[in-house]
Amino acid sequence: MKNDFKYAALGAAFTLCLFTIWAFKPSEKKETTNYEFKQFSTVESIVPGGLGRSRILATDKNGTMIEKDLMNFYSLVGINFGNISNNDKLIVDKINEYCSDGWELYQVTTGSSTSESNGNTSNGIFITRYLFRKTK
Repeated sequence: MKNDFKYAALGAAFTLCLFTIWAFKPSEKKETTNYEFKQFSTVESIVPGGLGRSRILATDKNGTMIEKDLMNFYSLVGINFGNISNNDKLIVDKINEYCSDGWELYQVTTGSSTSESNGNTSNGIFITRYLFRKTK
């Protein structure tokens, strides 16, 4: 009987040691993925009458800025939904161009700015940054 208890205790101690070693083993190192990033921005003006400057801004491989004209949100008579629709098409075309080149749309950040003078807030911009990434 004593030998049975001795072997049971020895087996329990051995099992406890194995679990302790397994619990404190170093975790497997995760393989890090290196990404390359690319971005383009849109600046859409809310200046009435087409006086603002709305653009898609990107940089090519050589660091040269590429600009593509967008339409302003407002015309002389107010908000112009045709211009907004046109801008949407151009922006989606640019996103599709990047995606077809292997880029993944990773993050979109938006912001707006207005310059108020004498209570008039009809001057301002909407800016959106589209960040893309792909595995190196």
